[in-house]
Amino acid sequence: MSKTESALFIDIPVELQEVKSVHSIGGLEFEGDLPAALFHLQLITTDIATWKASSDVVVVFHTNAGHVTLDDAAYNSSRNIATGNPYKRLVADLIDIGVKVELCGATAKVNGWGNADLLPRIKINLDAMARTIQLVQQGFVKITE
Repeated sequence: MSKTESALFIDIPVELQEVKSVHSIGGLEFEGDLPAALFHLQLITTDIATWKASSDVVVVFHTNAGHVTLDDAAYNSSRNIATGNPYKRLVADLIDIGVKVELCGATAKVNGWGNADLLPRIKINLDAMARTIQLVQQGFVKITE
């Protein structure tokens, strides 16, 4: 990125009155040390607040991103480290502003994780595919990260 900032003009402004989105996160891509998906969720929830829009935002972690939902002990065991879950504060902040955070039940099963292994307020769904289909059929827009 350039150290010199140039003027930025938004050519296509967007302001929504309602947001219904399901974010399917099966792996983590990073912007620096921050998972892009979590940054994007922060971005859209900030937009929603600015617009004063009604919203229903659901994020489903699955496959290689399921560990984001784990408490410190389960995270350490799963990732073979001793630092705890570095994403727990970011996840809690999203939940605090109304994002519904879910873990794919199939991912939990294959990894041997139970409800007691999760961060507070995270729900386990049947599986990511069925849940995403359900929400899309209810009018949610699917965002894949």
